[in-house]
Amino acid sequence: MKRDYYEILGVDKNADESTIKKAYRKVAMQYHPDRNPGDKSAEDKFKEAAEAYEVLSDANKKARYDRYGHAGVENMGGGFSGGNMNMDDIFQHFGDIFGDGGSPFESFFGGQGGSRSRSGGGQKGSNLRIKVALTLEEIEAGVTKKIKVKKQVTCKTCSGSGAKDRNSVSTCGTCQGSGYVRQIKNTFLGQMQTTVVCPKCNGSGKSITAVCGTCRGDGRTMDEELIEIEIPAGVQEGMQLSMRGKGNAGQSGGPSGDLLINIEEKPHDQFSRDGMNVIYDLFLNFADAALGINAEVPTLSGNVKVKIPAGTQAGKIFRLKGKGLPSLQQYGKGDQLINVNIWTPKVLSAEETTMLEKMRDMPNFNPKPNSGEKGFFERMKEYFN
Repeated sequence: MKRDYYEILGVDKNADESTIKKAYRKVAMQYHPDRNPGDKSAEDKFKEAAEAYEVLSDANKKARYDRYGHAGVENMGGGFSGGNMNMDDIFQHFGDIFGDGGSPFESFFGGQGGSRSRSGGGQKGSNLRIKVALTLEEIEAGVTKKIKVKKQVTCKTCSGSGAKDRNSVSTCGTCQGSGYVRQIKNTFLGQMQTTVVCPKCNGSGKSITAVCGTCRGDGRTMDEELIEIEIPAGVQEGMQLSMRGKGNAGQSGGPSGDLLINIEEKPHDQFSRDGMNVIYDLFLNFADAALGINAEVPTLSGNVKVKIPAGTQAGKIFRLKGKGLPSLQQYGKGDQLINVNIWTPKVLSAEETTMLEKMRDMPNFNPKPNSGEKGFFERMKEYFN
């Protein structure tokens, strides 16, 4: 039976992306195979931590795991959550986790900030970051966006090798084609054997005598790719989603970087947002507020009828259950809050002025003695000032 992913990394369900990343790095360093040679138990825990991080670092998978547990992510594909993994996959996908802290163990993941695959295969491509602006309607329902992204892609002329032709490529004599070499490195824990990228071939395992004329030996060219992005319902401003392998292409057969999608919310002309709730300002004239009315009110999913009872006061809030925004973790939906405002005309005709002057002196249009209730005009004056 699988252990809880949060327990494996030692974090709680409210942990943010940065906390989860740091926790995974700590556990992975503790049980890294190079630090625990021949220890099968440590290797299993290393894989277990990678599986946990693969799920909890992905907003969509994390949401499904929070709701359904392991069963919710087992058949999602694209990662280790189904239980099929090997060490090379882990190094390839998560090696960059160790590249930002100057850790003495960063060379376990290929050195140079962890941008290399452990088994050679060249340099990992860089990540790309884009912004996607969404309406509240799109956030409420979820949406699929097709976006053109300008990025580095594998050179079609040389298929990413960077060589002019097959005769221009030979095996690197320094690493014997593996793409990496082993070194003894002094750390605060003593001498440790580490794996670093081959300085001669930069991890490709190949030696090139004549470069490709299209990419000039880089193995990549600039191009546009139409990427389909599925954005789940309930996202918020500032949230970041990621698509693994949709960033810039790697060099010399290295894996592609990731596409990072930053969510922005477009201002709405009718609604404002408060967490999962949607707020709508309903403006009524005095007669409708005093007599009551069946008002038609817009929601994110269409107009609805709302009964406004007689004598409704300015500032009264009505609630439409379930007409707000969904939780990203699929825990339910928020509500729509209808804030009643009394509209006061700025310009009056002579007839209207006369009618209002008569109404002002009527008992029901003034506060009752010692009731603490203010009259209509007095309340309006305070409200609009």
